[in-house]
Amino acid sequence: MTHVVTEACIRCKYTDCVDVCPVDCFREGPNFLTIDPDECIDCAVCIPECPVNAILPEEDVPGDQQHFIKLNAELALGWPSITKRKPALPDADEWKDRKNKLGELKR
Repeated sequence: MTHVVTEACIRCKYTDCVDVCPVDCFREGPNFLTIDPDECIDCAVCIPECPVNAILPEEDVPGDQQHFIKLNAELALGWPSITKRKPALPDADEWKDRKNKLGELKR
């Protein structure tokens, strides 16, 4: 199993999770983070660090978010590794509680 970044991260991209990851499995896109399933060791230390609760164990991803399992794997192939915390996106607080943000995802 691995962990999955879900829709809540889109247009927020808080990077608190990156600092605690012992294996550097996070990848960074323009407005979303993803977890490389081949690198994740399922340690779960990232979960409590996410201020928007965007990270879930794969087996706990809700039905309406299941497509994020495949999306994380796909995007992780082309996005660079991120290993240090960065500031969240400038309008992250405006987006953190919004739903149905998939259309906002920049690849």
